[in-house]
Amino acid sequence: MQVDIRRLTLDDYQNLIEVMKKSYPEMRDDVWDKRNIQKLTSIFPDGQICVTVDGKVAAASLAIIVQYELYGDDHTYAEITGNGSFNTHYNSGNVLYGIEMFVDPEFRSLRLGRRLYDARKELCEQLNLKAIVIGGRIPNYHEYMHELTPRQYIQKVRKKEIYDPVLTFQLSNSFQPIRILKNYLPGDTSSQENAVLLEWSNIYYSARPNTMQDPVVRLGLVQWQMRHFKSLDEFFEQVEFFVDVMSDYKSDFVMFPELFNTPLLAPYNHLSERESMLELAKLTEKIKQKISEFAISYNVNIISGSMPLEEDGELYNISYLLHRDGKTDEYRKIHITPNEKKHYGMKGGSEIKVFDTDCGKVGLVICYDVEFPELPRILADEGMKILFVPYLTDTQNAYMRVRNCAAARAIENECYVAIAGCVGNLPGVNNMDIQYGQAAVFTPSDFAFPSNAIKGEATPNTEMTLIVDVDLNLLKELHHNGDVQIMNDRRKDLYYIGLNK
Repeated sequence: MQVDIRRLTLDDYQNLIEVMKKSYPEMRDDVWDKRNIQKLTSIFPDGQICVTVDGKVAAASLAIIVQYELYGDDHTYAEITGNGSFNTHYNSGNVLYGIEMFVDPEFRSLRLGRRLYDARKELCEQLNLKAIVIGGRIPNYHEYMHELTPRQYIQKVRKKEIYDPVLTFQLSNSFQPIRILKNYLPGDTSSQENAVLLEWSNIYYSARPNTMQDPVVRLGLVQWQMRHFKSLDEFFEQVEFFVDVMSDYKSDFVMFPELFNTPLLAPYNHLSERESMLELAKLTEKIKQKISEFAISYNVNIISGSMPLEEDGELYNISYLLHRDGKTDEYRKIHITPNEKKHYGMKGGSEIKVFDTDCGKVGLVICYDVEFPELPRILADEGMKILFVPYLTDTQNAYMRVRNCAAARAIENECYVAIAGCVGNLPGVNNMDIQYGQAAVFTPSDFAFPSNAIKGEATPNTEMTLIVDVDLNLLKELHHNGDVQIMNDRRKDLYYIGLNK
């Protein structure tokens, strides 16, 4: 037995009609004439698909493209097909409308219908259409018409309490019911002339196909060696070196670690720890401006690790997202560690938001923040696809807290999480003696991702860079078709995580 899928042609007409009559014996006298098939194969050849078994048509699907807003969710079969003229077809439309599908009963065990639907979905994605929409018959409804409304019937089919050969099949192919269409197909007595408006959404649809963002984003993480700098210019030279390297490798983002500029504390070692951090904070604006210049000149978005910021007598731990177009965003660490409170008297920030970039929506938290699952969950609900976590940890067990929590955030929020920290020793700077770190990028744990849910990781405690590509389309696929769908399966009827108003 040879099974093939291909375009339908006019030469298939006689075979096609035979199959259609076998599929719909109650509608034997109401089949497509040759002019209809000629028109469809002429105006939209890619939309007319058939499956052949040993060279003969065994199943077929017919479709047109429509500008869906012209018809809306309340239409009839005659209206959507232009009374069979197909003058409703519009090459520049936004929805693939399925007008027919049938399978020879002899071959239904081969799941040919699923092949046709997979081909339709692939076509919808290739043409960058919003969705596939169909008016699905409910041929078993006549058996329940005296006891159930169409709405009740659909609910029972969805719960698998009733089997309907058409609707059950549509639901199994990820179509979602939108509404009941009354008087959709005159003469369809089995369905009592009712149909279910069903939709399959194209998760890859872009409203601006000519400016569609590249779904693959390249992340560059800097595992920063703590070292003494003789001057601020020497510090900038080291920063520029890493930015230059990452730019040469076409990175979209470069991330530095938390408080990576603390080697500049050395001249203030005679002061108290808070006073020295306040002195370092005086350099923050200058450092931000310089790194912003690097972002523009090297055409790369830079997460500037974090730095201290003094404002109205309060000391914050702040990170800047410096866009390659010159825009600047900032995030202030919300959860301050006991150490930061004790030694520096730092205060936590109070703003949670995602950032729009030329590579999509990203989130940014700092070190200890990632150990609080509520914060990344709020960001995920706002559309975050990549979470950046610059950190600074002194011991391996402190690092493991950050690492394990970051990995968990990737799984539970269906996103990528990138972490980068400082490494090595820094003698002569109070409270900055030793560092332990290992940069890494974590993924959700599903078949489309590495089996250990780690996209890449650096060598521990060694100065180096980590460059990793992440595919945002895989996140969309996971969200809709993953082995588990964590974001979809939350019990919001029982619990809710959100911001205090």
